[in-house]
Amino acid sequence: MADPAEDTSVHKVLGGGKTADVLLWKNKKTTAVVIGGTTVIWVLFEVLDYHLLTLLSHVMIGVLAILFVWSKAMTFIKKSPPDIPVVEIPEDLAVNVSRALRNDVNRSLHLFREIAMGHDLKKFLGVIAGLWVLSEVGSCCDFLTLIYIAVLMIHTVPILYDKYQDKVDHFAGKAHTEACKHYEVLDQKVLSKIPRGPAKTKKT
Repeated sequence: MADPAEDTSVHKVLGGGKTADVLLWKNKKTTAVVIGGTTVIWVLFEVLDYHLLTLLSHVMIGVLAILFVWSKAMTFIKKSPPDIPVVEIPEDLAVNVSRALRNDVNRSLHLFREIAMGHDLKKFLGVIAGLWVLSEVGSCCDFLTLIYIAVLMIHTVPILYDKYQDKVDHFAGKAHTEACKHYEVLDQKVLSKIPRGPAKTKKT
């Protein structure tokens, strides 16, 4: 089992805040709520075949009906109606989210352009392999199930790695060494013989 110093490093890698506490099950109530809520959503849409628009409509009907009846009842018994807060999306939050999405999209487009121009064969092979794996996974399950599996993994893999870090690191080191050896052989016999695009010119 990893020592406390290593546990701290895992916590820092995950951000070191409340998110890391949830992923490492240090805040068990919040983690249980996240996994339970995700499971309920998955069961509603996948098992019970509920539709998103129908679910949202029913939830809004229920909330509005309860608040309406509550307000009327308070007025009838001559008490102050419930104080419903005004909910607004802050302008700073909207701007920050749009900027983050813009930066991610631009990085993806830049990477796509570099790969398409033949500048980096290693990245090309990695992206092709990743897209192929993604297509195979997509053929086995739908998008919602994939999201559900991802949520379960991010709440189980970090804590398992936190507990068995020494063994995982040892195995990963061996796997990385073997992968490098196989890649060198592949590079010498195949990849080095493939013509590449023109080299990029550095900007002055």
